[in-house]
Amino acid sequence: MVKPLSFKGDKKAKKRKRTEASDSTAQGDDGDSKKQLKTADEKEVAAVQGEDNGGEHDDSWVSADAVSDVSGPIMFVLPTEPPSALACDAVGKVFTLPIENIVDGNPSSAEPHDVRQVWVANKIVGTEHYRFKGHHGKYLSCDKIGLFSATSEAVSPLESFSILPTADTPGAFQVQTLRDTFLTVRTSASSKSGKAAVPEVRGDAADMSFDSTLRIRMQARFKPRIKASKEEKAREKISRSELEQAVGRRLEEDEVKRLKRARREGDYHEVLLDIKVKSKHDKYG
Repeated sequence: MVKPLSFKGDKKAKKRKRTEASDSTAQGDDGDSKKQLKTADEKEVAAVQGEDNGGEHDDSWVSADAVSDVSGPIMFVLPTEPPSALACDAVGKVFTLPIENIVDGNPSSAEPHDVRQVWVANKIVGTEHYRFKGHHGKYLSCDKIGLFSATSEAVSPLESFSILPTADTPGAFQVQTLRDTFLTVRTSASSKSGKAAVPEVRGDAADMSFDSTLRIRMQARFKPRIKASKEEKAREKISRSELEQAVGRRLEEDEVKRLKRARREGDYHEVLLDIKVKSKHDKYG
């Protein structure tokens, strides 16, 4: 089962037995978007990876360094001041939402504090394009005049996007529609009421610019290189009893260390064979 996303500052809930009364209370509570974050479709997140990540879970958020990193729950950090995230509400309205979980305004430290800031990124099969599903199960879409919404339950060209690396800014990206326009942020003049205007996100920019350059934050456990590293470490772990079973006899301490080192260095099978051959020579010598 995919573990729910969590926020910085969330208190760890103590495990307790559930009763019928507590179940009914929970069902009657609509909740709040700032409560513990869960993905819109946790099963889909697992399907994207081809597994349910059964064992270890890393809830930390990291920056995508390459387009190939982008997968699973993500957060678009927009080039506004202060930094904001691309968000959508339950009816599919797309807007910018200031980021609360951030250190010294650094986009590379941003984490979501609100379910509306999280999108599930999937690569569309057979293409180099991506789709982004909001917390309410609908896909991000950009219409012909550049207006964003998240009301579609199916994916068409309007819900398909390319992610392009920004050449002169490592770790920064451009989100491009299939009409070759870019997601960009515009800030209009202050309103008549004196309040600062809220930055507007559009999809009709013809060229790349600072206002179309964004960062993508994602959960560490979905980042391919981190996943591969963890899988490699998992392969390195092996017990003494497993080693002795593979050799067919009890092992000396130096033999155990030698085999474990071989697991790390990639020549395990050669060393295992060498120890097996040595065992036969000792037996019949």
